[in-house]
Parts: sequence; C-alpha cells; structure tokens
Amino acid sequence: MILVVTDRPDHSRSLKSAVERVAECQIVVTVQPWSLTGPVLGVIVDVVLSRPQSRACLTWLTQQLKSQSPPILFLTESTSSSALREARAYGASACLPLYTEPRAVVAALARLIYPNETVTDLIVRRGAVCTGRLLDDMFRTAAAGAVNMTMVEDALDPVVNAIQEGGLTRWLDVVWEHDDATFQHCLLVAGLTVAFSQSLGMSKADQHRMARDALVHDVGKAQIPLEILNKPGILDTDEMALMRTHAALGYDILKASGNCDPVALAVTRHHHEMLDGSGYPDRLSSDTIADPIRLLTICDICAALIERRSYKVPYASEEAMRILVGMSGKLEYGLVQAFGKAVASQESYLNRAVA
Repeated sequence: MILVVTDRPDHSRSLKSAVERVAECQIVVTVQPWSLTGPVLGVIVDVVLSRPQSRACLTWLTQQLKSQSPPILFLTESTSSSALREARAYGASACLPLYTEPRAVVAALARLIYPNETVTDLIVRRGAVCTGRLLDDMFRTAAAGAVNMTMVEDALDPVVNAIQEGGLTRWLDVVWEHDDATFQHCLLVAGLTVAFSQSLGMSKADQHRMARDALVHDVGKAQIPLEILNKPGILDTDEMALMRTHAALGYDILKASGNCDPVALAVTRHHHEMLDGSGYPDRLSSDTIADPIRLLTICDICAALIERRSYKVPYASEEAMRILVGMSGKLEYGLVQAFGKAVASQESYLNRAVA
C-alpha cells in the first residue's frame, strides 16, 4: 500500500488515481483521526509544514513507520535549502515541487520502492493481481449460484490499463505465473480481448465492457467438477459433454445475479457458437450471433491454442493464426484478419507462450 498524507483533499484525488495504477492507496487527511490499514510500501506527503496539525500528523507517522522504513516523497512549495532540510527532518527520502504532475510523482516514488522495475512493470503486475483476486472471488461466489457484478465492474481499470501500458507481451509474462488453468485462461482471454478492442479503436467504455465480458465468460466452470476441470489430459466423450454445459451454467449464474448486462449474458452463453451453426449450446448461426460474441470467440479460441497445458504443446503465433484463418465459415473472416493485425503489432507476444 502507498500512503498519501495530505491537507489538500482536492489535489489528493488525482494523486490517488495515479497511485492506484501501480498499488493500493490510502489517503490520510491531516485534520482527521486515522490509522494504517496495512503494510506501507511508500509515502507521498502533500502538506504545508507550517501548519501545526500537519507537523503533528507527520511526527506520529514517522513513529508508526519506524519499523518499516518506507521511502517518503515530499511535495514542497519551496525548493529552498531550508524547506528541504525541514522535509528531511520528517523523514523525506526525496522532494519534488508541489505541482509536479501526479504520474511523475508516482514514477519517482516507484523508483525508490522498486529500483529494478519500471512503472509499466508495476502497472501490468497490479492489473494481473487485481484481476486474479477478482476471479478468485467471482468463482467462489459463482459456485454458490451468483456473482457480484458491481464488484466485476469496479475491477476493470487495472486490466485495461495493463494492456494499454504494457501490451500483451508483459501481460503474458505475468499470466503464466498462475497455476490454475481456468484463471490463466480467463486472464489470457481478457488480455487478448482488451488488446483487440484497443486496436479496433473502441472507446474506453467499450473496452471496459469487453474486458468485463471476457472475465465472466467462463464463470459457469465454477460449477463443473474439479476432476474434470483440472484433468491432466484430454476429456472423454462424457466428460466433454459435461464440460460443455459451462456456457449455459454461466448464463444461469449471471442471470441469477440480478444486475447483469444483456451483452455479458449473451457472450457468456454463446461464446462457443459458430457462424455455420455447429457450435453450442443453442446452435446459433450467422446474423443471430452478435458482434461482441464474434470478437470474444476469436480471442477465446486463440487463448486455448496458445495456453500451456500439461497434455499439449502450446501453438506458436503463426500456427495459431493459421488455425483461426482456417475456421472461415465458423468465424468472421474480417474479424480474424483484424485480430491478426492487432496481435502482430504486439512484439512476439504469441511466441512467449512457447518459451
């Protein structure tokens, strides 16, 4: 957690937004009683030191943090030697001018906390950690029959930011650290879907919607027996039939949640439908399959091709694209072509799967 100590709540909002791209954030207002909510990685101090309550707050804080010794970055009105000495007396590791752009402030603090990592690395890792935490909570509640969609909607910024800032290559580096195959698949589909959405020039709101649909599309697997879900080999006919119920199960779970967007419902139920009517569970075809479903289906199939499983070798980029192109008639050819261009712009991303 990064702590922002402030006597300017109006300015702290922009600092909080910048911090939350890389870490959890707690805002502390000097005139209010407060306590630490967790371990502190670093501190940003945005106060007027001439105010008695600010000095009292910082004195208390330095005592509380003595055992942790996190870096402390001060924003100062003056860069005079006396002002810098006063900041250092309260534990300042570094100082920046008061109106430094918030992202630059966070970047400076990040270099003090993680000297061997870039801000982009932190944004990507934060995105994967937050999204993994969401999936854990979502699948746990889905097993009981419902999902908190407000929680899902509130957790979309990290994955969209991670792909925008770091691209698929860095996202994959973090995704492969997940041992759970279902979580790994959902993270991979989310990354591919957001990258594709961004390449198509979708608005940020539409990118968020597609990220949401990607994260919930396999929620029905929460009700598939673990011995089938995690089987270290190819499923037999009966097991495959049971596995294929996950799309309809997911639809039922989201519908029971009570506040799910109709598009998310449709994507969850129909992401295995094919344009030629050969898919499941409802054998939809052609114009009955909406664009968001078509888009996510391509990303879902690509993820299945490149992901690492104990019983198969992941496909390299060229082969994965050849398979997608070869599914003409089942997948929308124009979208497949656009997808190929989108992922080709991501430096060697698919080949990271087989590294």
